[in-house]
Amino acid sequence: MTLTARKTLSISIITPVLNEEQQIVPLLDSVAGSKGNVEHIFVDGGSTDRTCALLQQYPVRLLSSPPSRGLQQNSGARAAHGDTLLFLHCDTRLPDNFSALIQEALNTPGRVAGAFSLAIDHPGRPYRLVEKGANVRSRLLNLPYGDQALFMKKSAFERSGGFPDHPILEEITLLRSLRRLGSIGIIAAPATTSPRRWQRLGIVRTTLINQILLAGFFLGFSPQRLARLYFRDSSGSG
Repeated sequence: MTLTARKTLSISIITPVLNEEQQIVPLLDSVAGSKGNVEHIFVDGGSTDRTCALLQQYPVRLLSSPPSRGLQQNSGARAAHGDTLLFLHCDTRLPDNFSALIQEALNTPGRVAGAFSLAIDHPGRPYRLVEKGANVRSRLLNLPYGDQALFMKKSAFERSGGFPDHPILEEITLLRSLRRLGSIGIIAAPATTSPRRWQRLGIVRTTLINQILLAGFFLGFSPQRLARLYFRDSSGSG
């Protein structure tokens, strides 16, 4: 008797963009050798730089949407042909064998979604502490952030209702819905993200703001109210 081979997943990578011309080519180069049935969908939120012009030079799908990361990612999901959705930020790079790792993770009984561990593309020691804290939080709370390249079964995404139209923390609401449907796994191999958001305000300040936002969210403050505090603080930093 022969065993039936497990079905190979088809993956739709969905990347929301807004004025990301500096990130387009490195991102596309990083996934150019992807093995298996993989499509890449970019959803532009109204870029005024060369983002769209660059994307039109590559064999990717380019959509447009109002400028909201939740709305952009939902638009990409609706257009996706794959049975697996991978939400990839423009400044995050996947491990070389990401498709096989996702396949293995989602073949785990009861698993509906997952993410990669976090690595930050900077040699500084403080960034290793940020990575460690983020990875501990991800595993203990089953709440990875978007820069860890969230992936999930498309059927689970649709049942969850997708991303809310929140100005921040849209992935937290989605993940809480997904946890009602099954487990969320964290892959040991890291997705490597840019240090730019920590560099803008500084590591300590950014980490503190992130924790305040997360605590405020779980205490019942609306994402809209938290966003006003976040963007006011960011704009005041110079």
